[in-house]
Amino acid sequence: MGDKGSIFISAGDPSADFPGKNLIDEIRRVCPEIDLYGLGGPLMQASGMTPLADHHRLAVMGFWEVMPQMLFFRRLLAEAARQIEKRRPKVIILVDYPGFNLRLAARVKHLGIPIVYYISPQVWAWGKRRIVAIRKLVDLMLVIFPFEEEFFATRGIPARFTGHPLVDRYRSHPDKATCREQLGCAGEAPVIALLPGSRVQEVARILPVMVRAADLLPTRITAAKFYVAAAEGVPRELYQRLIGSRPITILEGKTPALIKSADCAVITSGTATLEAAYFGTPLVVVYKTGWLTYQIARRLVAIDAIGMVNIVAGRRIVPELIQHQATGEAIADEVAAIMGNQALYAQMVAELGRVRELLGLGNAGRQAFEALCSAVSLC
Repeated sequence: MGDKGSIFISAGDPSADFPGKNLIDEIRRVCPEIDLYGLGGPLMQASGMTPLADHHRLAVMGFWEVMPQMLFFRRLLAEAARQIEKRRPKVIILVDYPGFNLRLAARVKHLGIPIVYYISPQVWAWGKRRIVAIRKLVDLMLVIFPFEEEFFATRGIPARFTGHPLVDRYRSHPDKATCREQLGCAGEAPVIALLPGSRVQEVARILPVMVRAADLLPTRITAAKFYVAAAEGVPRELYQRLIGSRPITILEGKTPALIKSADCAVITSGTATLEAAYFGTPLVVVYKTGWLTYQIARRLVAIDAIGMVNIVAGRRIVPELIQHQATGEAIADEVAAIMGNQALYAQMVAELGRVRELLGLGNAGRQAFEALCSAVSLC
């Protein structure tokens, strides 16, 4: 007879760590004795989740880039399935990370354990082939964008909009002046934030073009100061090598404060674009990946934009520079255009404010927990 007092949760992506933690905190609040185990980052572990693997090894993305890690992921998939079959948790909670999580769901579906997916795979962007699998495998989708609820419901998949977790994360964040003081950049000088991503592969490909833009912009934006947001898990030596002796400050563990402090940001496509929207910081979205990954992705993507800020808005409200378009010269042109036109700048800030409203009113973890409890008896 299996363990009747446990929950399995799988959140391999770094951006899922905070929402995963919030959901775990809500589960703990009501069911303090329940055992949680699976995959997740430091925040989830600090909230009481026992990990099956080192979270640093989970943050790999791209079709080609994951190949060297295939043996690791196959073993991890087998171990996760074995643990689930042995312990028979009350529910399996999958958080984003579809390449792994949907395979895991297929492995354990026959056990009859409810499967709830929190933070949907972006099937509305990457074509529709995964929808059939989700319909077969997932009992409830807990989604963080309002348009996703209708998207899944019209395809026969139960879904509940729970709000976006970043509203809770930044609700009490300091104002712009305070953030600038904390970063040591108080004053009138324009601040430009460079966010080259959260993975080694992203930083290695994208930071060089951001640095090139920083070389070009001082002649167009007087006294501009440049800051790079360093991600946890990416060696500082990589940033230092790519930046060299340039007057660009590297900031670790201060990404939200940097985005809020910035007059403009250059951001690798991902959750950080929504953070910029939340803080009302104008931005340019960039992305570069491996040649093979790009060739595959461009044939699968079913929408015109890749930046979440544009997807949520339903139209292109900030510029996107993808793959060969993402050059230092092009980035510099876009930043200079935004910073040099007050009307355009104000319009972008207003559009970002409308995106913020679409992210919900907060308490996403509690809403996700309540929706979970409506489908599964936890305590």
